[in-house]
Amino acid sequence: MKDFGATDAAGAGKRRPDLLIWGAAVFLVLAAVFAAAPALRAGPATLAGLLLLGGVAGVAILGLVAIRASTTTGDPEPEGAEAFVEALSEPAAVTAADGRVLAANLAWVQAVGDARRLPRGAAGARLFAALVKARDGQRAEGTLIIAGQERRAEAARLRGGRLLVRLPSVVEREVYVPTAAPAPVVAQSAPAPRTLDAFSGASPFGAALLEGLDPFNSRVLEANPALAAMTGAVPSGTLFGALIDPPSRAEAETRLAEGKSGPFEVRLARDPARIAHLYLYRADGRLVAYLIDVSEQKQMELQLAQAQKMQAIGQLAGGVAHDFNNLLTAIQLRLDELLHRHPVGDPSYEGLNEIRQTGVRAADLVRKLLAFSRKQTVQREVLELGELISEFEVLLRRLLREDVKLVTDYGRDLPQVRADKSQLETAVMNLAVNARDAVRAAKGGGVVRIRTARLTQDEAQSLGFPGAEGDQAFIEVSDDGPGIPPEVMGKIFDPFFTTKPVGEGTGLGLATVYGIVKQSDGWIHVHSRPGEGAAFRIFLPVHEPTPAQQAAAATAATAAAAPEAKPRPPRDLSGAGRILFVEDEDAVRGVAARLLRARGYEVLEASDGEEALIIAEEHAGTIDLLISDVIMPGIDGPTLLKKARAYLGNAPVMFISGYAEAEFSDLLEGETGVTFLPKPIDIKTLAERVKQQLQAA
Repeated sequence: MKDFGATDAAGAGKRRPDLLIWGAAVFLVLAAVFAAAPALRAGPATLAGLLLLGGVAGVAILGLVAIRASTTTGDPEPEGAEAFVEALSEPAAVTAADGRVLAANLAWVQAVGDARRLPRGAAGARLFAALVKARDGQRAEGTLIIAGQERRAEAARLRGGRLLVRLPSVVEREVYVPTAAPAPVVAQSAPAPRTLDAFSGASPFGAALLEGLDPFNSRVLEANPALAAMTGAVPSGTLFGALIDPPSRAEAETRLAEGKSGPFEVRLARDPARIAHLYLYRADGRLVAYLIDVSEQKQMELQLAQAQKMQAIGQLAGGVAHDFNNLLTAIQLRLDELLHRHPVGDPSYEGLNEIRQTGVRAADLVRKLLAFSRKQTVQREVLELGELISEFEVLLRRLLREDVKLVTDYGRDLPQVRADKSQLETAVMNLAVNARDAVRAAKGGGVVRIRTARLTQDEAQSLGFPGAEGDQAFIEVSDDGPGIPPEVMGKIFDPFFTTKPVGEGTGLGLATVYGIVKQSDGWIHVHSRPGEGAAFRIFLPVHEPTPAQQAAAATAATAAAAPEAKPRPPRDLSGAGRILFVEDEDAVRGVAARLLRARGYEVLEASDGEEALIIAEEHAGTIDLLISDVIMPGIDGPTLLKKARAYLGNAPVMFISGYAEAEFSDLLEGETGVTFLPKPIDIKTLAERVKQQLQAA
C-alpha cells in the first residue's frame, strides 16, 4: 500500500512554502504596523488607541493563523480508503479533486508509478474531465495514457470530497489465495483490525470484519449497515458463508482453492436473484470482506446480450424468409400454370392441389419468420385497447375449449394504441393458446386470464419495463399452470424452440409475438416462477391524437356511417398494355412474364436494374406499368425508379418483395402512383393488381 498523504520532502504533513502566501503575510504585517502608527502617536494609553491596537493585533493574529493553516495539508490521512483500494484487484487510487494522489494500491504503483499527482497534459486530459463529472456525484469514465498505451479509467466520488480512480484490469492478478503461501508484504505488516474503520462503516457497499482467513467459514465480528440492508440482520458471530447462496458459495470456494483472483461473483442467500461482487482484504489473521451489489448491472448486461442475440437471429430469419419467398413465388406461379392446364376433374388436379396447400402452409411459416424479424408489412391504425380484446374474446373462448376457463379483466380509462390490428390479435391469440396448452398438459385444465390496463411510468417499470417513458398500454396473458423452468427462460423467444412434443408445435408462436411487439414499438416481459404459472406482459406506447387527427377521425367516422361500394377485383383478368418486369430471380421472372403474356399483356423482361434502365430508355414514353423487385444486385428497385422516372412518365409502379414495405418506403419520398405486393404471390393476385393499376392510370 502506498500512502501519499503523510510524507513530504520538506517534512511530515507540510506542503512546500507558497511564495504568494508568504508575500501576503508580509503585506499583512506591514498593514498592521501602518494602521497602528496613528494610535501610537496619539498615545497608547488613550481609549481610542487601546481599541485600535487591540483590533489590529487581533486581525494580524487571525491572518497569521489562517496562513499557517493553509501551509499544512488539508487532507486527513485516508486510513479507511487504504484498506478498500488494497482489496481491489485492479489498479486503484484515492485522489483529491485537484489530482493529488492520497493513497494507492500496489497494482496502481506498478502500473502508473509512485508520482504524487495524476499525469497531466495529453496523458491525463480525459481522466481529469472524468474527475470533474465525478465531483458532481456522477460515475464517470475516461482514459489514461500509460507508457504509450491508452487505459480505461473509472472515477467515483467518495465521502469527504475525495475521488476513487480505478483502471479495470485486462488480465487477472492474484489478490488473495487461502493457502499456506505467504501473504503480500503490505498485508503482513498491517495490524489486525479490531473494528471496521470509519470509511468501511459508512460506505454505501457492504463490509464485514471476519475472524479468520477462510472467508466462508469465518465468523463476522462487525458488519456495516449497508451489508445488513443487502443480506438482512448480521449479528456478531454469524458465519459469513451463511450469507451466500450455497451454489455460488461452492463456486467461489473452488476459485479460491485454485488460486483465482477476485472479485468473486456470488448470489445472496436472502435473495438468490441479487448478485454481488466479493472483494477480500487480509490483515494479520483477519479478513475484511466487501460486497458490492451488481444486480442492476448484471440485469442490463443480460438484457443487452438477449437483445443482441435476438437481433442476430432476426437478421438471419429475415434473410432466410426473403430467399424462401422467392422460391415459393416461383413454385406457386408454376403451380398456377399447371392447374390452368389440369382443371378440376383432371387426374392430376388432386396431386397439384395438395402441393398448393403445402405451399400455403410454407408461406404462413415464412410470414411468422418475417414477423419475428420485424420485416413484415404492417398496416397501422388507431385501436381502442378495450374494444380490440372484447371483440376478439369470442374467438378466444372457442380456441380455449371447455376445460380451460377464460377470465378477462378490463381496466379503467383504457388508452388508444397505434398498431396493426391483425398482428396484435395474432400475438394475443398465440399467448392464449400457449397458456391453454400449458394448463391442459399440467393438470387437464385451468384458468387463462387476460388483463388490460393503462399504466403510469412507475407502474410499468415495476411490472418489468425498465425503459418505460410516460403512460403505457398494458396487456397481460397469464395462466395458473406449472410455470416456465428457469433453464429454458432465456430461449423461449428463439425461433423453432419448443418444449411441446414432436408434431405439436413449430416453435414460432412466441417468436412471432416477440417480433410483433417489437415492430409495434412495444416491450414484452415474462414473469414466471415454477409452480405459480406464467404471465406474459405486453407494453405498448399510448397513442395521444393531435387535434388535427381527432378532426380527421371524426370525418372518417361520418364517412364510414354511409354505405360505400367497395371496389371488387375484376373477374376478367385479361388486359392490354406494355409491362416492364424487373426481377433478378429467373424462375420468378420467367413464369410470371409467361403467365401475364397469356392474359394479353406485352412483357419486357429485365434481370437487374442496369438492364431495366436500358430497356426503359429504348421504350421511353410507351411503358404502361413497371413491376420491380426491391432488393437486387447493383441498382435496387427504389433507385431504379428514380433514375427511370424520366422515361416512364406518369406510369404506375408496383414493387414486389419478400421484405416489409416499411423497409424501403423512406426511399420513395416524393414518388406517386407506387403500390406494394408482398411475396409470395400467385398469378390471380398478380393479374388482379395489374389490371387495377392499369385501369386506374
